[in-house]
Order: sequence, then structure tokens, then C-alpha cells
Amino acid sequence: MEPTVVQAVTLGGDVVSHDLSMLALFLRADIIVKIVMGMLAMASFWSWAIIFDKMLRLRKLYSQAEHFEETFWSGGSLEELYDRIGSRPLEPMSALFVAAMREWRRSAAKGLAESDSAKISLPQRIDRVMQVTLGREMDRIERHMSFLASVGSTAPFIGLFGTVWGIMNSFQSIAMTKNTSLAVVAPGIAEALFATALGLVAAIPAVIAYNKISSDLDRYAKRLEAFAGEFGAILSRQIEEKM
Repeated sequence: MEPTVVQAVTLGGDVVSHDLSMLALFLRADIIVKIVMGMLAMASFWSWAIIFDKMLRLRKLYSQAEHFEETFWSGGSLEELYDRIGSRPLEPMSALFVAAMREWRRSAAKGLAESDSAKISLPQRIDRVMQVTLGREMDRIERHMSFLASVGSTAPFIGLFGTVWGIMNSFQSIAMTKNTSLAVVAPGIAEALFATALGLVAAIPAVIAYNKISSDLDRYAKRLEAFAGEFGAILSRQIEEKM
């Protein structure tokens, strides 16, 4: 991209050129405006890193969930599936399965499933274990989402602060030079507006991505809750058959 140059004629008749490229605007800006621009640039970079990470991870989680559900509903033995997965589930849905089966086996090993009272409370314990596991897994998946929300809500105001500060400096330059020509006014105004532009560049993708990813996370959480409910019902029926 070629730099933008503004030429203006001063009161003395001299032609003054100003480079209005993004790099030139940053280098000429006041130290406060530079700090604001740097913060917004880093926030934008980190936001895009989070966005790509969440999108790729959600795609992988959906694929893994479909694969696990195909295996789970294939009609095979739950005990064999638990032994195959072991103590290292690769994704949240299998983690729910492992947590429930572990509680089931623990109760059976201690002989708690032999008493009627234990059989009645066992489904409640299994449901509680799956809910705790679900909350822990969703907290892990939703990590850094609050950063996207913060960038989306605060970046425009941070950029506006840089704009106000830059315009104040422009007015001071006008007062010192007693010259209102474009050569004096344009650079400072451009620097000030550049801060607002960076704020919007950081905020708009963060807001759009936050809404999209949050919606996808809600659907995924409901899918996990549905699986937990179905699996809990299966275990409850097996417990009732043994009573």
C-alpha cells in the first residue's frame, strides 16, 4: 500500500507534505496515543488468536462427539467401552461417560448396590458426578471467552480516549502556531481518528466472534446435557432391573 500524502499551502506560500500512512501516524503520535494504539493492536492480535483457537477446537469437539456417540450407540458393551477409553478421556462427552461408569463401578466394588437404599441413591450420585464433570469441562472450553467480551465492550472507548487526547494535542498545536491551515490540523486529526479506527478494528471482530462462539458453545453444552440425561436413564433402568 502506497503511503497517503497530504500537501497543503501555508500562509507563507510554502507547500508542506505530510505522510498519512498508518506507520507514519503511529510514529508521529503522542506517547499516550502510542500506548493506546499499542494496547489496541495487541488486544486485536490476541482476540484473533482466541477466535481461531475456539473455532478449530469446537470443530474438533463436534467431530469427536459424533465419533463417540456412534461407538456408544452401536450396541457394544459399556464395560468394554469404559475399559477401552480408560482413565484418559479425549473429549468432554467421553469424560461424562467415564465419570458415570467410574461411580457405577466404585459402588459395585464396595457392595453398595446390594442394599435397596444404595440402589435408590446411586442414580442421584451418578447424575451429580456427570453434572460436576460437565461444568468442569465447559469451564475449560469457555476459557478466554471473557477476554473477547471485554475487548468488544471496552476497545471502542479506549480508542475514543486516544482520539480525544490526539484532538487536544491538535488544538494545542493550532494555538501555538496560530495557524489553522490543513498542514497544521490534518496530521493531528488523522492520528486521533486512527486510534478510534484501531478500537473499532479490535472490537467488531471480537463482538461478532463472541456471539457466534457463545451460540456454538451453548449448543454443544445442550448436546452434552442430553447425553448425560440419556446415559443416566440407561443406568437407572439397569439399577431397577437388579432391584
